[in-house]
Amino acid sequence: MKLQYNSMELMICVAARELEDGSTLAVGTGAPCAAAMLAQKLNSPNLAIMFEAGSVSPILPEMPISVGDSRASHKAVMVSTMGAIMETCSRGYVDYTFLGGAQIDMYGNLNSTYVGGTHQKPKVRFPGSGGANDFGSFCWKMMVLTVQDARRFVEKCEFITTPGWLQGGNSRYEAGLPEGTGPYKVFTNMAVMDFEPESKRMRIISINPGYSVKDVQDNCGFELLKAPQITETQPPTETELKILREEVDPHRYVIGR
Repeated sequence: MKLQYNSMELMICVAARELEDGSTLAVGTGAPCAAAMLAQKLNSPNLAIMFEAGSVSPILPEMPISVGDSRASHKAVMVSTMGAIMETCSRGYVDYTFLGGAQIDMYGNLNSTYVGGTHQKPKVRFPGSGGANDFGSFCWKMMVLTVQDARRFVEKCEFITTPGWLQGGNSRYEAGLPEGTGPYKVFTNMAVMDFEPESKRMRIISINPGYSVKDVQDNCGFELLKAPQITETQPPTETELKILREEVDPHRYVIGR
């Protein structure tokens, strides 16, 4: 029997597979939190989740609605401060982070500040950085979950809230950010992308079921590079969907979008 799932469930399941047991992850709420919970409940029981509000390595009973939600501290090793979490990232102790934004460009730079107009008088104002700039600057591998859309995937971000590979090449390290850190993978409803090692430009490495390379490119505002061998993304398994729907997000706060 062919399993039925929506695009959000697919993105969460695929992203969760990246989080190996024993790794550390700085995360916010929403889909990234759901991916972290799924990984912790399925393949990575020793995944150490960290929230910017201060919670370190909780065992999440159900989906928290904010980083300051008491559920985000359930059975945590400790509850510290935002400053302590950011210091932990800057010391190089955090392997992964999941981020998002209103815009992402070919080098993985993210804009979650504004679109249109000027910074002082924007057409649309977004929430801003929160902890995203710190997470994206200092965690070893930055990952992004977002919908594939040409309005979101732009040739150049109107404002860089969170640095990716900046202008590509060595520009990130030349700007003073720690060598070895940077954007790692992008998960969308259509594909999985990484970044070509030399140019640091986004490239397609895997196509999700039901889509083609053309679909992905048609829904992107810049030319995507292509890996030498593009694979097909493995769809969610019955076990992944069961845990996601019954234990991670039973009220469908995220997967019901």
